[in-house]
Amino acid sequence: MSTILFENPIFLEHKVPEGHPERPDRLRALNLALEHERFRDLKREKAPQGNEDLVLLAHPEEHLRTVMSVIPEEGINSFEADTHASPASLQAALTGIGGATAAVDAVFTGKADNVFVAARPPGHHAERNKAMGFCFFNNAAIAARYAQETYGAERVAIVDWDVHHGNGTQDIFWDDPSVLFCSTHQMPLYPGTGAKNETGAGNIVNAPLSPDTGSDHFREAFKSRILTALDNFRPDFIIISAGFDAHHRDPLAQINLVADDFDWATGRLLDVADRSANNRVVSLLEGGYDLEGLAESAGTHIYRLMRG
Repeated sequence: MSTILFENPIFLEHKVPEGHPERPDRLRALNLALEHERFRDLKREKAPQGNEDLVLLAHPEEHLRTVMSVIPEEGINSFEADTHASPASLQAALTGIGGATAAVDAVFTGKADNVFVAARPPGHHAERNKAMGFCFFNNAAIAARYAQETYGAERVAIVDWDVHHGNGTQDIFWDDPSVLFCSTHQMPLYPGTGAKNETGAGNIVNAPLSPDTGSDHFREAFKSRILTALDNFRPDFIIISAGFDAHHRDPLAQINLVADDFDWATGRLLDVADRSANNRVVSLLEGGYDLEGLAESAGTHIYRLMRG
């Protein structure tokens, strides 16, 4: 498999208050993991900065202007209690979008089979008109729309295994049958959405998991609900909202997965991509707030992308 990792130093410049879980050290921890010899052949490139037009693929201009108005000239400003911005945050968020769309370019032009984008802030909680849950813009939604508009993708699947439900992605694609949104997540938990009966136009598949369920329940839900839906949908492109906060070390949830679960899930999605999507997979970093758990899990995920 040919894999590219997109990164950019600007992602470290998105500052949050002391003690906030979504901190720059997350990417530093991942970078340490990537120093292992098994990643010596991983191609790493600098993510380009996206432009404002890309934001408008999934958000109205009003939302873009709201985000821009909250960016401070100095210090830290806030959208809400847990979602903050510093002077470089808009550039970081736009570069996350640029990395996501460059990843789409890479897999559709044959430059790579799959791509991992190590960006922050994350994106999957950003609704069409609202920044929330550490997220400004919905990178996965923008990547899906970009693939549709630029490369004519007809059936895009977004699989979200972050432990928190991707309410933003669900909101954006609620009544759009060209995009299948599948999510495993802990419930009850922030943001409170993601029940099984939330099905949109039949294109929303939620697999909520109770606290303290663990690997077996996760894998069974993934097989019975997510993989079944993917096989029926036959996507021509797969996006992963790759949060690693379902790891047992994570302080924000209690699903208690291990790194091998992410390896397994990655492998199953690569199988689907091989069958119907010409191997095209783009994986976008979402959550994961214990540094050791994030580094181990994301490293395992990236290595599986490389191995196929």
